[in-house]
Amino acid sequence: MGMLFWFVIAYWVVSVLIGLWAGSKVHNTRDFAIAGRHLPFYMVVATVFATWFGSEAVLGIPATFLDEGIGGIIADPFGASLCLILFGLFLAGPLYKMNLLTIGDFYKKRYGRTAEIMTTLAIVVSYLGWVGAQITALGLVFNIVSDGHISQFWGMWIGSITILIYTFFGGMWAIAITDLLQMVIIVVGMLIIGGEIAGQIGGVGVVVDSAVAAGKFDNFWPEANMIGIIGFMAALFTMMFGSMPQQDVFQRAQSARTLQYAKWGSVLGGSLYFVFAFVPVFLAYSATMIDPKMVAGFMTEEGDPQMILPTLILNHSPLLIQILFFGALLSAIKSCASATLLAPSVTFTENILRPLRPEMTDKKVLLSMRSVTVIFTLLVTLYAINSDASIFEMVENAYQVTLVSAFIPLVFGVFWRKATNQGALAAIFLGLLVWISSIFFAGEDAVLPPQLAGLLASFVGMIVGSLMPQFVKRSVNSFDDLNSGKLAEIIPTEEDPYVAK
Repeated sequence: MGMLFWFVIAYWVVSVLIGLWAGSKVHNTRDFAIAGRHLPFYMVVATVFATWFGSEAVLGIPATFLDEGIGGIIADPFGASLCLILFGLFLAGPLYKMNLLTIGDFYKKRYGRTAEIMTTLAIVVSYLGWVGAQITALGLVFNIVSDGHISQFWGMWIGSITILIYTFFGGMWAIAITDLLQMVIIVVGMLIIGGEIAGQIGGVGVVVDSAVAAGKFDNFWPEANMIGIIGFMAALFTMMFGSMPQQDVFQRAQSARTLQYAKWGSVLGGSLYFVFAFVPVFLAYSATMIDPKMVAGFMTEEGDPQMILPTLILNHSPLLIQILFFGALLSAIKSCASATLLAPSVTFTENILRPLRPEMTDKKVLLSMRSVTVIFTLLVTLYAINSDASIFEMVENAYQVTLVSAFIPLVFGVFWRKATNQGALAAIFLGLLVWISSIFFAGEDAVLPPQLAGLLASFVGMIVGSLMPQFVKRSVNSFDDLNSGKLAEIIPTEEDPYVAK
């Protein structure tokens, strides 16, 4: 194992130690879950950006772009960045004013205990794919930098356990502080690497012109037919709307020191994510010009397109650039993985376990949150080890369950006063039922993708479930009043001088 490996290990150890030091700031569940609501603006921006700039941004998106062009990455980064921007503009403010600990608390306060349980379970399950993608990428990185001495299997376990250590002790404080460091490394590293690679092939313009000539930007907008438009909407909505009712997005807004920090931190963090997500795309396409034979080998059915960018850096850049790249990649993975380990653990403890044991003190709740974090880490590592989906597919599929169950109740609960408990439960139940049924009975051949069918069903459930009981009640009351003669005084008669003759 060479110098690259030891530099990577040194960086890994330092970042873990920083996370452990941040644990000294955690004194209660509020510190652990939302950093005591003390984060300044620059840290809110950093933790939003770093959390979303994960393995899919560095490995998954570029590989998908090379295979499918820009039309293949509608969900991420377009849908993902729009999610953060729209959340900041429209939802961060109202949710921040409610002073909640978890997103599950919103559903409890607005719709009751049953809705809280159902949405919380859906949110927790959705994190399996996202965290699994980060753990998979960690195994890949350790395997590469160790020249194969560390298998991908053991790389996954090493990565997940070390991230668990500082997340366990430091919670949201550890994540926020390490995210700030990791954002700097990602931004600086990616810019320097981009300059180095661009210099090898004549500049950025040469790469862009080649991609345009190859038709990589021709398929952004869908074909002018129903199937194309529906497919475009399904890809965009899955990330844009499905990732809004998520604890990690909510957590970053709630951790801000002020309401304005919560709103604009999410907007700026999402905007930065969109811009920098295209740097790895640029690097990956550059590989087709620098080493087309290598790219062609990885683009076959037997190959792994996610290996194109790491291989390019290892074979065609000096040691300093390699250190910067893998440091930035590890930063991206760590920030995303730690955040997505904490979020479901906090939500499950606060909204599922705590109501079952209301006598628990805050100290015991904090211990429970840490214990659930350990259990979730073990489960998600096993899931990643046994999954054969790509990193991009894991992330994209993760949000379908929250799209069809939690998004409509969240938005209608904030903006529609007539939304009721019955409407929310109908939205959750119908969304999940139609989504699952579409997957099993229609599958990939369905004209309407399962997640879009579930979203429409959830919308119908909310409207009908909220308005129908009120309509029936008014109708029954009016019928009873009519039979009892209470309406006689407002029914016009022939003697009424105001009746038209």
